[in-house]
Amino acid sequence: MSSVQFLISTVFDLYLMVVLLRLWLQFARADFYNPFSQFVVKATHPIVAPMRRILPSIGRLDTATFVLALLVAALKLVILNVVVNGVGINPISLVIISFIIVIKEAFTVVMYTLILRAVMSWISQGRSPMELVLNQLTEPMLAPIRRRLPEMGGLDLSVMVVILVLLFLQKLLGDIFGIF
Repeated sequence: MSSVQFLISTVFDLYLMVVLLRLWLQFARADFYNPFSQFVVKATHPIVAPMRRILPSIGRLDTATFVLALLVAALKLVILNVVVNGVGINPISLVIISFIIVIKEAFTVVMYTLILRAVMSWISQGRSPMELVLNQLTEPMLAPIRRRLPEMGGLDLSVMVVILVLLFLQKLLGDIFGIF
């Protein structure tokens, strides 16, 4: 049964990451005509578009996409608990745990994006359209750290600093809520 749990969890986590990427792309006002951005939009548009008619955006926050992220996390919990384990879940706990899962996955998406950006900077050196979007997403969090770090002979350690902070925050969430 653990293989079924793994498969369900992986599918929902991957789609949740795509939904969170869409939320991040909109919040950062990244280039939506980029091929990578178009993939994210096309993968989420069939569900987000109808939700937008009901849930308007609040400033730069696309509430429909955020609610979709919460729904994906909640559906994952329901399927894993009810269908696979045969255990019910309290609706209030469902909302709280779903919110925590979205935060955890958001940290994971940021970490993967930073790692991908670092690897692509070694390989493509600015020639990939995906690298442009990754820079638009990550530069606002890396630039302030880069300004404060001392020169390291051409090495950019700001990515490592952000990843360490994100890992710490994930562990802290796990210590506080005990569900990771």
